[in-house]
Order: sequence, then C-alpha cells, then structure tokens
Amino acid sequence: MIRIEQLIYHRGTKSILNNANAQIFPGQKIALIGKNGCGKSSLFRLLLKQDQADSGEITMPSTWRISHMQQEVTGSNLTAIEYVLDADEQLKAIQHQIDNAKDDHALANAHSKMDEYGGYNAKFQAEKLLHGLGFSADEVNNTVSSFSGGWQVRLNLARALICPCDLMLLDEPTNHLDIEACYWLEKWLTQFDGTLVFVSHDRDFIDAVADQILSFEDEELLSYKGNYSAFERAKAERLAQRQQAFSKQQDQIKHIESFITRFKAKASKAKQAQSRIKELERMQMIAPAHIDGQFSFEFFCHDKQSTPLINLDKIDIGYSKDAPVIKQVNVSIEPNQRIGILGVNGSGKSTLIKTLTDQIQPISGKITHGLHLKIGYFAQHQLEDLDVTASPLLHLQRDFPDASEQALRNFLGGYGFKGDDVDKEIKNFSGGEKARLALSRISYRAPNLLLLDEPTNHLDLEIRHALTLALQNYEGAVVIISHDRHLLKNSVDEFWHVHDQILEKFDGTLEDYHKLKDQAQISQTQVNTDSTDEPVINKKDQKRLDAQRRQVLQPFKKEVEKFEKQVEKLEAKLAEIEEQLGDSELYDDSNKDKLKKLLSEQASSTQQLNEAEENWMLAQETLDEKEEALG
Repeated sequence: MIRIEQLIYHRGTKSILNNANAQIFPGQKIALIGKNGCGKSSLFRLLLKQDQADSGEITMPSTWRISHMQQEVTGSNLTAIEYVLDADEQLKAIQHQIDNAKDDHALANAHSKMDEYGGYNAKFQAEKLLHGLGFSADEVNNTVSSFSGGWQVRLNLARALICPCDLMLLDEPTNHLDIEACYWLEKWLTQFDGTLVFVSHDRDFIDAVADQILSFEDEELLSYKGNYSAFERAKAERLAQRQQAFSKQQDQIKHIESFITRFKAKASKAKQAQSRIKELERMQMIAPAHIDGQFSFEFFCHDKQSTPLINLDKIDIGYSKDAPVIKQVNVSIEPNQRIGILGVNGSGKSTLIKTLTDQIQPISGKITHGLHLKIGYFAQHQLEDLDVTASPLLHLQRDFPDASEQALRNFLGGYGFKGDDVDKEIKNFSGGEKARLALSRISYRAPNLLLLDEPTNHLDLEIRHALTLALQNYEGAVVIISHDRHLLKNSVDEFWHVHDQILEKFDGTLEDYHKLKDQAQISQTQVNTDSTDEPVINKKDQKRLDAQRRQVLQPFKKEVEKFEKQVEKLEAKLAEIEEQLGDSELYDDSNKDKLKKLLSEQASSTQQLNEAEENWMLAQETLDEKEEALG
C-alpha cells in the first residue's frame, strides 16, 4: 500500500500540496485529476523519488517494482523493438549473464533463469504491444529516430507496459494515440493486475479504466470511489449544496437544455442522434460538477453562410499523383453540419483537413468554396507557430489591428488569460495555455467552418468541458479529428471514416465503430494464429528460436552425457572385477589379500555406480522437463 501523509510540497514560491493525505491500495487503478499545473506530474516525481517534499512522507513497500512512462525520447539508433525490450532491466541482466557465462554450469543457470522469466517470449510480447499501439509489422524494425515525436512517445508507452511491475505510473498515455489505440490500451490496462496510477484528461478513458479518483483540490488530495462519471456525480452533489452557486448552475443547465432542444429536432434522422441526446441528458445531470470551473468561452460565427460551404468533386488527395492518400472523394460540407473524422493514424485524416484549408492542393478533381466561406483551422502542431516572445494580447492585436485593446482583453479573459497573464511573453506558458491562445485566435476570426485537428491534446478536463460547451453553442459547421471520444459524442452529429484510401460516411455511433474495429482485430488475430493461439513464426524466426532452444538445452544434455559416461565406466570396471572374482585360484589362502582388495573395490564401485545412475536419472528428468517447457 502507498501512504501519503501530511505532505507539504512547494514548487518555487507556489504551494502545490499542503498537508495532503491519501492511501492507494494494491491492485487499485487511480486516475489523478486536476487542472493543468496543480501538481499531478509533481506527485509522480515524488513517487519516483526524483524530488523531495518539504515535509510529510510517502511510503510504499520497498520490494515494489515501478514502471513509468517517460515523456521525452532521446535520439536512438535502436530499432523500435530493441528500444522497447531495452526497458526491461531484469531481462537485460539475465541476457548479460548468458553472454558472460564462464562455464557450462553458469550458462545452464542463466538459461534456466531466462526460461523462468519468460524471456524467450519477450520479443513476441513486445511486437504485440507495438501492434496494439498502431505500429505495423515493418515499422517495429525501423530506428527510433526515424519516428515523429508522437510515435516516439508511443514507444515510451510500450516500454512502460512491457516491464513487469507492482506499480505503474502513466502520464497522459492517450495524448498521441488514435481512437483505435485508446480502445486497445483500455483493454490492456483493465487486465493489468498491478497498481496503476495515471494522469489523463480523456474522460471516456478514465471511465473505462479507473476505479478510484484522486483529485487535486485546494492543495489537498481528495479521494472519490469509482470512475470519472461517479466523481462528477459526487462532486455535483457537494457543490449543489452551495446556495451561492445555484444561479450559475441554472444558467449552465439552460445552455445544455437549449442544445438538447435544438438537437432533438434531428433525432429521427440518424441513429447516432439518439445516443447523442442521452449523452447530453447525462451532462445535464452532472452539470453542477463544473459550475466552479474558471473557463467559459464561445466561438464566434460569421453572420453569412453559403450552401454548401465547400464541395469536393472526385478529388484525389495526397502529396504524389503516383501514391494518393485518399482517392475519388465526393463530399460537401453544409452550414451547421457537424462531422467527426475517424480512422487510424496515418490513414489521411490530417491530409484531408489540410486539403480543405488549401494548404495541400488536390492531385486531381475540383474543390469549390462557397462565396461566404470563412475557415477557422486548428492544427496539431499549431502551437509551434506561436511567437514565444509575444504576449496573448499582442498575438490578437497583430491578428486584429482594428479591435480595441479592452475588447481583446475582455475576450482573452474568457479563455483564462486575466490580469498580468494577458501581457506576459508566452515562452513559459504550458501547452494547455498555448492551446487556449490558439483557440482564441481562431474564435475571434468568427469563422463559419471550424476545422479542428486534435484540439484537446494539451487541455485539462475543465478546459475540455468548456470547449465542448462552446462547440455545442457554435452556430457554424464543424469538422473534428480527435481521439477524445467524449468531445466527439457531444460535438458532432455524424462521422466520416478514412480507410484503405477511401473516405466514406459511417452510419453509426462511436460504439458501433468500436465494435467494428474490435471484430476486425479478432478476425485478423484468427488469421495470424493457429488453433492453439500460438504466434505465427516465419522461417527466419523459427531458425533463430531453434538455435536458442539448442543453446538452452545444451548444458542439460552435457550433464546427462557426463553421468551416462560415468555409469558406462563404472559398469565396465565392475564387470572386470566380477571376472577376476570368478577365478577359483583367487580363493586360495595365498591370494587372501588380493581377494579382500577386489571385494572392497567391488563394494566401492557398486556404490559409485548407484550414485551415478541416480544422478543420470535426475539429469535426464531435468532435460525432459526443459524440452517439454520449450516445446
């Protein structure tokens, strides 16, 4: 069990925790929640003993093995599979013993340890992890440095998952995953039998994995039983008792009810509409949990519309006419249409968005823009384009030179930039603060088509909630790429699916999409496995495994051969003694001493033979057991 007792922790002059107390029991799956900067990552550093508290203590069993997810990846020439396996220190230690064994006995012991540890199956397990996280069979042999930053973070996640541990610490494990990988990770973590503490701002992911919430509130750690939905209900009940919050609560509920009313008009048109209404009705129930949130903003919408806003006529999308990413796209986007783009990473979702914004020209076909089309575009890497030497106010003043300073200050306040923060250089801002600034710049342009590519990657739960409400009340059209399923469920009316170089409308909900992908994965697994569910191994790998098997068995075979030779030698010696004892002259009085010596040698050799035979039998049994274990 982990005990956090009277913990006081400061970061510079800022108080993070003040007499905080908490308990984490073995096998629990704990989600740490709280706004950005509250101290979630700091608590991880304390658990890892990478930092020290000002006072108080954190205690846990000294024998616990800890696995944690690194956020940064240094350049490496290791392949992806080698990089993942390199994280398992015990596996490396046993392999070192094998490589440096000084004699057959030491080599046999080392191979036995590797067998007991399951090390000969480690490569297969690493490949399974990487496949679940979206890496293809070919990509596992690419070097780490060849992958983008997001994919390198996935490799770090795989390193954390492969290490046997009693405590696993994961900081934002879903940030660079697509929906398919999120589903896979949920399943993997629910089957993990150790203690899990994780930070995530993906509420659907928390709901699926967590059985306890540890919330950072007013420099304390408050524990709530259950998942995030249970936490919201519990917090809502507590906050609803505060009379001063009642008015604000009612205003927020009216916003949600207004959206439900507007959406119900379309309920008969699509299957996903009914699911969406249920989600919104649940939001009405838990609305009080967010009445004390500090963020409330909106997306302005251009007052003129075109029908359609944009039309794509038989276009091929991509960077080369010889290898289009998506072929023959025939779609249009209408005013007020709300679309979620589904598909695995690398299928072409972002390429589609960039084509809609004219950043990439179509290979063939025609794109027609409506007369009044005005696009607001949030890109995955948009934060890199911000001027770190400029303040939030200066960014907006550059974008909108005719706007008054006070109007811009008031507007930025809705995005959480108040007081001195409005005038500060953003170089020391967090990723979440920079993302809010990027969203504010888009909103002030008053677009009638929002194109959002992973807008939540750096946003905490409260800001994601505010973003969801803002999108619900936005009057324009929306196209979203996101792995945040809660945002998609509550912000879009329909889904488009990018796969196998095609774009098609998906008639169903996210749950239907999950079932479709899950069934596809099961079918692929059946193709790749035999009736015993053993991994399919190619000829090259089979030769390698056979060589490893021979190497493991060699010292045990040598042991059998050694005792077998001893038995043969002793049997021959006994036969020679018995032949001499068969000579009648040996029993004359003159040969009394010789007879006595031969009888003594016979007794000694018989005892040695019995011992050698017993050792031979034990060695043979050990060899048989190893052969059976290795298959």
